[in-house]
Order: sequence, then structure tokens, then C-alpha cells
Amino acid sequence: MVFPMSFWLLFAAAMVISSIGFKNYVWFISLGYGFSIAGEGLLMMLIFGQNISAGTLICCVLFIIYGCRLGGYLAFREIKSTSYNKNMKGEIKDGKTIPFGVKIAIWVTCAALYVLQVLPVFYRLLNGSGSNVWTYVGAGVMVFGIVLESAADLQKNAAKKVNPRRFVDTGLYRIVRCPNYLGEMIFWTGVLLSGVGALTGAAQWIMALIGYAGIIFVMFSGARRLEIRQNKNYGKDSEYQQYVKSVPILLPFVPLYSVEKYKFLVA
Repeated sequence: MVFPMSFWLLFAAAMVISSIGFKNYVWFISLGYGFSIAGEGLLMMLIFGQNISAGTLICCVLFIIYGCRLGGYLAFREIKSTSYNKNMKGEIKDGKTIPFGVKIAIWVTCAALYVLQVLPVFYRLLNGSGSNVWTYVGAGVMVFGIVLESAADLQKNAAKKVNPRRFVDTGLYRIVRCPNYLGEMIFWTGVLLSGVGALTGAAQWIMALIGYAGIIFVMFSGARRLEIRQNKNYGKDSEYQQYVKSVPILLPFVPLYSVEKYKFLVA
């Protein structure tokens, strides 16, 4: 499959932005992730210019909003939150022992994934498909995902201010234990839906589905890491034990209460 120059421009942008991970290893998949998506949204607007339709313009703007919100939130937490840094010290690898060649591989892989994730909107623009009902349905789902993820982050911050040593089981956390990750998955489901009727041929669909499957895998992997950390911190708390047995970890109304045993969920 031959990729157009516009595809490689998106990839180059993701590479440049996510290179922040060489400063701090975890930033490849946190700050680099959020700001890469925002950068790709802006770049698509610039590349396709006057040929962009209303629906795809909305999707690109939502990429910018999503990426800046996520990147900004993570940056604030990393830089300003003393309690977060104290609690996470030793929990997250600092990357100092990771070989440089491995870091290069992670950098390239992450940048490639970030491009694959936005392909449903990119191909709608590239193919000159304009906007259809799926564009707006997808955009609506994207908005819902952003709102859900933002609300979950705000609720967790508020709960931790009241009792920083207790697990969060209020608000959206009564529905699933990782509502922020659920919001992420909903957002990217909306992105995939926005491409219906625009993606042409098996190759474009396969590439878009790889990007979607990739971020879903990352979210389940993140939920597993969080579960392991919370079991370590709160495992002896009887209220926590009751909570994890009654509230699904990631998908509402789906009786999946633990993913710790799924060792293939490593990212």
C-alpha cells in the first residue's frame, strides 16, 4: 500500500511531538500521546484547507480539544501535583535502565499508532468524501467520550482532595472502576464511526481497525496496571474488596471485574 505525502506529514508530526518521551520515558504514551493527537487534528485542517467539510472540520477540532485537554491535564498532574508524584514514585519506570534502541522502537511505534488512530477522519478528507450522517454521529460520540473522560478526571481529583488515601468509588466510579479509560474508548469509537461511508477498500479499513484495536488494547492494559496498583494499595480494605467484586473494571453492565490475570495485556 502506497501512502500519500499527507500521511507521512502526520507521521512526522507525531514523531516530533512524541519525542518528548526522551525527556521522560512515560511521556511517550502520556503527554506525547495527547499533544500528538491535537497536532494531527490541526495539521489535517491545514493540509486539506478549503476542501474540508463541516463534519470533518468538527472532527479535527475535536481532536485538538481532546489532545489539549488530555495533554494539559497530564502535564499539570506531572508538574504541579506533589501528592501524585509522591504516590507514583517507584510505580512507574523512569526509563533510565531502558536501552536507547528500545526507546527508539517505542517512539516509532507510538507515533505510528497515533497516526493510525485518526485515519477514519484522514481518509474521509483524502478521499474527498465530504460529510455524511456517520460523520456527525461519530462526532457526537466523540463529544460524549471527551465529556465522560473529563468528568471522571474531575471527580477523581475532587475525591482525592477529600481523602487522598482512599480509593475512589463515587460518581462515575460507581458505574465502572476506570471511567476515564471508558471515555477514551468511547471517543475512539466515535472516530471509527465517523469514517463509515468514507473508507474505501480493504486496506483503508484494515489500517483504521488496527488503530482502533491498538488504542482499545492500550486502555485494557492501562486498566490492568491500575488494578494491580490498587490491589497493592487497598487490597486489605474490606470496602475495596466489596467494591471490586460489584463494579465492573471497564465496561458498564458487563460482568468483567478483573483483568489482572490477563498477562498479555502489557503495553
